[in-house]
Order: sequence, then structure tokens, then C-alpha cells
Amino acid sequence: MEVLKFESLPREILDGIQVVHQHVFEGDRLKESKLDNKQGFLAFVSMEDGIITGFKLGYEVEEGVFYSWLGGVHPAYQNRGIASILMKAQHEECKKRGYQRVRTYSRNERKTMLILNIKHGFDVLETLIDAKGRHKIVLEKNLNND
Repeated sequence: MEVLKFESLPREILDGIQVVHQHVFEGDRLKESKLDNKQGFLAFVSMEDGIITGFKLGYEVEEGVFYSWLGGVHPAYQNRGIASILMKAQHEECKKRGYQRVRTYSRNERKTMLILNIKHGFDVLETLIDAKGRHKIVLEKNLNND
């Protein structure tokens, strides 16, 4: 397996991310317009034999804070530690770029991601109800503690 880093997504990589996204998020496609104009955008993609097996996307939300926005691992490749590998790659790059904190949002029904975040040093900051009426858990990790 290899992990690739991108600051913008070539079409073939985005197409592979779409395949994983649809498997992870109940058939939904990633709205490509949400990728536009994201300051400090970073994408990490895991590949095996030329196939995208997972992805982790994020961008800067405020000075010193990186938002780990979206990620997933194709069900055929889950339980191999790929999500942890992608998260570690993202955090290492964030530290190199001078970010002090990584923030993410999760939902209670996505327990594996919630547990993964906690195992990797995220703390729960608060909970909230988003614009779509969904309960969200706000987590943040201080990169200076690594």
C-alpha cells in the first residue's frame, strides 16, 4: 500500500475517491463544488495495486487550525489500519505546515470513526445540532502533544 498527498485532485484520483465515498456514505457522491476554494487543502489517498482504497480530505479553517473534513476506507479494505495510516500522514503534514490543532466533526452513529479519533488523541469539545438537524460531536487534537 502507498499513501499519496495532493494539494489539488487530478480527475482520476477524484474519480477513485468518488467510488470509495459512495461505498462509505450510502451511495452519496461527494459534491465536487465543496472542494473549491479551500485554503490549505490537503488530500491523502491510499492505493493498492492502482486502486484507491481510502482517502482523507481537509483544509485550513482558521490560522493554526486544520479541519479534517472527510474520509473513508472502501469496505473491502477496512480493518487493515488504513484510516489510522491516513490520519497519521495528515497530522504529520499539518505539523510540518505549522498547524497547532486539528479539528473534526463526527456523529454518534459513526462509532468507528469516533473511536478512531479518540484513540489518536482527539478530545471532545462540544456537541451541536447542524443546519440539517443532525447531532454532531466536535473533536480537536493539539498537535503539540504528539
